Amino acid sequence: MTATSQEAPQRGTSIEQLQEIARRLRIHSLRATTHAGSGHPTSCLSAADLVAAVFFHAMRFDPQNPQAPDSDRFVLSKGHAAPVLYAALAEAGVFPASRLMTLREFASELEGHPTPRVPGVDAATGSLGQGLSVGAGLALGAKYLEKKQARVYVLLGDGEMAEGNVWEAVAFAAHYGLDNLTALVDVNALGQSEPTMYRHDLDAYRRRFDAHGWQTELVDGHDLAAIVAALDRARSTRGRPQVILARTLKGKGISFLEGREGWHGRPVPENQLAAALAELGGAPELPAEQGHSYARTAWPAPPDFPAPAPPTYRQGEMVATRQAYGTALKKLAAVHPRVVAVDGDVKNSTYAEIFAEAYPERFFQGYIAEQNMVGVGVGLAARGLVPFVATFACFLSRAYDQIRMAGISRSHLKLVGSHCGVSIGEDGPSQMALEDLAMFRAIPDATVLYPADAVATERLVEAMARRPSICFLRTTRPKTPVLYGADELFPIPGFKVLRQSLRDRAAVIAGGITLHEALRAAERLQAKGIAVRVIDLYCLKPIDGAALRREVEAAGGCVVTVEDHYPEGGLGEAVATALLEAGTRLTAMKRLAVNGLPHSGKPEELLEAFGISARRIEAAVEALF
Repeated sequence: MTATSQEAPQRGTSIEQLQEIARRLRIHSLRATTHAGSGHPTSCLSAADLVAAVFFHAMRFDPQNPQAPDSDRFVLSKGHAAPVLYAALAEAGVFPASRLMTLREFASELEGHPTPRVPGVDAATGSLGQGLSVGAGLALGAKYLEKKQARVYVLLGDGEMAEGNVWEAVAFAAHYGLDNLTALVDVNALGQSEPTMYRHDLDAYRRRFDAHGWQTELVDGHDLAAIVAALDRARSTRGRPQVILARTLKGKGISFLEGREGWHGRPVPENQLAAALAELGGAPELPAEQGHSYARTAWPAPPDFPAPAPPTYRQGEMVATRQAYGTALKKLAAVHPRVVAVDGDVKNSTYAEIFAEAYPERFFQGYIAEQNMVGVGVGLAARGLVPFVATFACFLSRAYDQIRMAGISRSHLKLVGSHCGVSIGEDGPSQMALEDLAMFRAIPDATVLYPADAVATERLVEAMARRPSICFLRTTRPKTPVLYGADELFPIPGFKVLRQSLRDRAAVIAGGITLHEALRAAERLQAKGIAVRVIDLYCLKPIDGAALRREVEAAGGCVVTVEDHYPEGGLGEAVATALLEAGTRLTAMKRLAVNGLPHSGKPEELLEAFGISARRIEAAVEALF
């Protein structure tokens, strides 16, 4: 269906008022980017009418509390058009328009691409193709979990429609019937370096959305009456998400910019700004900027909750930590109603199925679409929910950009990766996560956890739900013996010393599967008269370096680290950095890690062949003296 300008708006601001607002959004975008000396004004000019209609006709929100649970939400997936978003927030009263002139300044919250430092922004965008997934998470939480009437609007650019993540989100939103989700695509036909793939062929986009079951409309993206009518029909749609495909002109309203290549990411020069503003009908003077920041500085802490039921395992019982994750999540959900789970079609391997069977209304299938799954988790977290998102740890690598952006969003996202390392055995290297610790250690403020037994897993799942940061839990495929009693606690940061004596000659620091190998190596070394201290580094980030230093120095300053991970960025490097920064007096250090490209085999064969078995640990300790 194509909306026409003859259709009058059914509610809200008049068309004439919306046209004036769109004019001001263009003026603000031009002024701010020219003053900043950088930015993407032409992308703002093409989207200004769409943004005006969404913010000042369709959306229902309180400018003083734009992220209230009942408020509609807006996600700017084409994050480089940040100035037009900031302009809309200013026109709505979230902060004064004078603040727009601080765009891209060091002291300003109005960064080059949106982040949640800005009130009204739920997630960082700018890495293209991710906003629709975040919007789907926001809509999913509102519709299914909070039973709110809030709607979610996502503005995409046509260039980012080439991203696979977009189409993962399109399929997901249709599958869950997210009729509270409306996407708008600014089809201005120009990318950064050349025209976009389909230029102004709106039918090419419509066919794809139609195939997924979305309600699809084509509009002139500069006809505000048509946009308003399409938004009204979207609001009245039931059972499926909606998309408004808008034909626009990049640089709309300025003759020397409109539809012209070569202007992407270029502000209008100072000596041309007056002429550009004159074409828009002139610009009023802005009041002086007062220098007051409107940045969000207080981030909501995760909601408190009672302690879940304690672990019930017997010491020595064989339990895989991946199975303990499912049990822990079920127990957590019993005392924490805002915990939800998303899984990537491996719930019978991650054991998220234990949660899904107990709380089906709080479980969502992400299918084999990890990029979208992570983005949906960010959206759920932005609604104050506590999402646990699980898959094989190796498959999280294909969603690393989404994880990186979640870190920039300061998301409370909880990620769980199973089947790590060569210890998975016969499935071979494509299924072995050997880079995941490095990935997550590189995320600012992330918490990285690697439990070695079922008790530690249960305690750390609870700890994740209490932490105000992105967290990663690494779980193991094989069953391993339970090491700890049910009353053992696992603070963050922290580690456990499982074996020690006054005669220790070295400290062996391990995590997960290799901790069990380290304990076997310690027994063999003891039989040779060599005492070693065995440390379970269940928390790789943050690390209590001072406490670790004391243990290492008490063991003579000799250290062997061992990990089922490649050497780069993993446990060994984390330990080395922590000890160095703590001023540790090291006598010797040896790092054992997977020392080549692995292949299929039995777990015990692979641990031995790639240098991280008990025998290899024993030999490494002996070589220190």
